[in-house]
Amino acid sequence: QVQLVESGGGSVQAGGSLTLSCAASGSRIIFDAMAWYRQAPGEQRELIATITSGSHTTYKDFVKGRFTISREDAKNTVYLQMNNLKPEDTAVYYCNPGTMKGVYFYSSSYWGQGTQVTVSS
Repeated sequence: QVQLVESGGGSVQAGGSLTLSCAASGSRIIFDAMAWYRQAPGEQRELIATITSGSHTTYKDFVKGRFTISREDAKNTVYLQMNNLKPEDTAVYYCNPGTMKGVYFYSSSYWGQGTQVTVSS
């Protein structure tokens, strides 16, 4: 089993910044990539960004240039630095360990409780 704990969410005004953290613990199963997802009310969960074990990163266009994903393996933690936040970024944010195959990220069944981000205009 893998336990994931997301933190760092909150309420900010448009243009503000937040840094989310995802701490992983439990099984020593090795995943070669980590991802951040988000889910807005009434919407499907969507992929935002990925980072491989070699720190290669990918971003969806709607966050490119504003969000930065990073990892600190010594702490088993992945971060999501979010700048210039917009009201449409309001969602619950989740991390997920998985596998990159080419440009595609394959998620695992491990999810945390998520952390709420609310951006007001």
